[in-house]
Amino acid sequence: MKKRIILASGSPRRSELLTQISIPFEVITSHQEEVYESNTPCEIVQELALMKAAHVAKELQIKPSESGDENQEKEDLLVIGADTIVVLAGEILGKPVDADDAFAMLSKLQGQPHRVYTGVAFVKYDTEGKKQLLQFAEETRVHVHPMSEQEIRDYITQGECFDKAGGYGIQGKFAAFIEKIEGDYYNVMGLPLSRIYQELKKW
Repeated sequence: MKKRIILASGSPRRSELLTQISIPFEVITSHQEEVYESNTPCEIVQELALMKAAHVAKELQIKPSESGDENQEKEDLLVIGADTIVVLAGEILGKPVDADDAFAMLSKLQGQPHRVYTGVAFVKYDTEGKKQLLQFAEETRVHVHPMSEQEIRDYITQGECFDKAGGYGIQGKFAAFIEKIEGDYYNVMGLPLSRIYQELKKW
């Protein structure tokens, strides 16, 4: 029986992380509009993760066989969706739209602790087409050293802030300003690797 794992994310960081723990997978990016109804951070990231995974899984399920071979080997399909948000004092900080937006975000984060939530959703179809769902979220508390206005502007000019929630990448040059974290480091990068691996073992 063929087992197929799909990462429903175009994030290069998430692909690198899954590769790091030797998970064989393919990437199919979800282009589903991200509109959520949940209210709490944990619920929001799980809802968005499931939205992405379900969208890709549905497309794969309805796509006709390219070979047309009825005897083609059936596959066990697992689609992984993920979503990450940064939360400071109840405010969700998304990806900055420009340098001014990034400056405003980082000015709020500097000298303060904040929380990073990543939601993960597994959508699985077995060879008989039976569907299973699993959702979970991980939370990491991040403490940022005080930063001067010039340090913030210098960091922004590096350009790594614009495609990241909260306007920073913990694995990049912003590492100089991370005082400490409480929780999973990889969760801040976009995938709680240990939790994902342990859940995959069960599946």
